[in-house]
Amino acid sequence: MHTISLYVRSIVLSALFLLTLPALASQNTVLVVGDSLSAAYGVPSETAWVELLRDRIENQDLNWTVVNASISGETTDGGLRRLPGLLETHDPNIVIIELGGNDGLRGFPPNVIESNLANMIEQVRDTGATPLLVGMQIPPNYGQRYTTMFADIFPTLSDRYNTVLVPFFLDGIYDQDGLMQGDGIHPTEEAQPRLLDNIWPKLEPLLNKQASS
Repeated sequence: MHTISLYVRSIVLSALFLLTLPALASQNTVLVVGDSLSAAYGVPSETAWVELLRDRIENQDLNWTVVNASISGETTDGGLRRLPGLLETHDPNIVIIELGGNDGLRGFPPNVIESNLANMIEQVRDTGATPLLVGMQIPPNYGQRYTTMFADIFPTLSDRYNTVLVPFFLDGIYDQDGLMQGDGIHPTEEAQPRLLDNIWPKLEPLLNKQASS
């Protein structure tokens, strides 16, 4: 009798597991590949914009998982080198590329930054995933020519690849009292909802489009 009971229990558990497979298979993934702006630098991790994104997705009953692969100090070169492994491991449907700020602050050549980001966009597209490019600007003390060339990288790539673009991640943040940390580079905890609000209008249509396809 004990053997029969175990056998029946095994069948029931197997059936329940099989029933969960469609739900697991339909789970979509957003991969965030960014720098300190997305890695919760200087703010509690639970209040960072990526965590707020997870909360918003859950509250709206959207069938998405958010994977944050952001690293403080990351450059486009580093992101490019890490990207193949991230794509293979997480098999994302959408990849948010939030890189370039550190390159600009270090004065890297704009053509190199553009080439790295272009390569990332192409790799994402090659897997069938959708890239979302996040634009950045740097302070004017780097000189008008360089700051303009840097800022132009993002709309140029968006036009070339017909890629969804967040024009400027720190829009409505960088010049507002209390929304930037003392270094003048990183947003405060209070700014995190605004970062999400800058991303969301571009991301939400992609989430809904992928979910309905």
